Amino acid sequence: MKNKFLWLPFLLLGFGSCNQKQVEQQELLEVETIVETTGNHIQLADVEEARDFYSWSSDRIPMVSAHRGGPYPGFPENAIETFANVVKFTPTIIELDVAMTKDGVLVLMHDDKLDRTTTGNGLVSDVTYDEIQALFLKDEDGNVTDFKVPTFKEALTWSKGKALLTVDIKQSVPYEKIIEEVRETESEAHAALISYSFAAAKKLHSMAPELMLSVTIRNEDEIQRFEETGIPWSRVIAFTGVAERPQEFNKALHEKGVFTILGVLGNLDRSAIARGDQLYASFVQKGADILATDRPIEAAAAIKTLAPSTSSKSKYFTK
Repeated sequence: MKNKFLWLPFLLLGFGSCNQKQVEQQELLEVETIVETTGNHIQLADVEEARDFYSWSSDRIPMVSAHRGGPYPGFPENAIETFANVVKFTPTIIELDVAMTKDGVLVLMHDDKLDRTTTGNGLVSDVTYDEIQALFLKDEDGNVTDFKVPTFKEALTWSKGKALLTVDIKQSVPYEKIIEEVRETESEAHAALISYSFAAAKKLHSMAPELMLSVTIRNEDEIQRFEETGIPWSRVIAFTGVAERPQEFNKALHEKGVFTILGVLGNLDRSAIARGDQLYASFVQKGADILATDRPIEAAAAIKTLAPSTSSKSKYFTK
């Protein structure tokens, strides 16, 4: 049954004494209890609902996008277990990376090499899927976990009714294989494809006109150049880069009916750590609709009070 979406009181990660850790553990239990009775999943039935969800309106619900799935200590990047951990705390868009093995299997992996994120070494493209399955993922601190490298198909299947995906396609991966697996798993409503050039966006749109695209649009000139592609604005989420944009620019995109994604990963995340997490709320107040971040739990906690009390988008958030 669909429930009205409510922002949650999130666990704020921090440092402190044993007593502080006990308080944090209690807060975590309280958050998990609340999650059981509120809408923390995103359910889109078809591509029409996807277009409606991403169509900007004044009653938008600001969200976070978990960069590489939202790794935290013990939870490595691009792992389904990591995605599930973030979804416990906040509705989210999961940004993930897709690479291809020697035998043509699509797997979640950011780097060309296995060394940093797994117990293996060498190029992803030089090993088979069976060889990758013998490896374990490492978290951001290099600690080996019990988690395995998932396939793209497994991530698509997991995401249904739980989270939205934005798919970063590595250079060695044919677009055809990505689109084929999205369609095979009937994930068109949940998977938006990331493009880094207007030429790539045009190609993806010609191959799969039903899918949403994340397209980099950082200034007025790029708005004009995007319009020359002929891609409808209704198929687009605008990634506005990794530096805060003027409020007037965000407004220009909103007037096109477009959601904006601000990349706060990197310098802006570090600024929030130094200056306080309410900085995330200020980005939203100036027109950023989605914050792509390495700190999705903290960013979501900071912007939760900015969500409207009622919204036409609320129907897409479920238990």
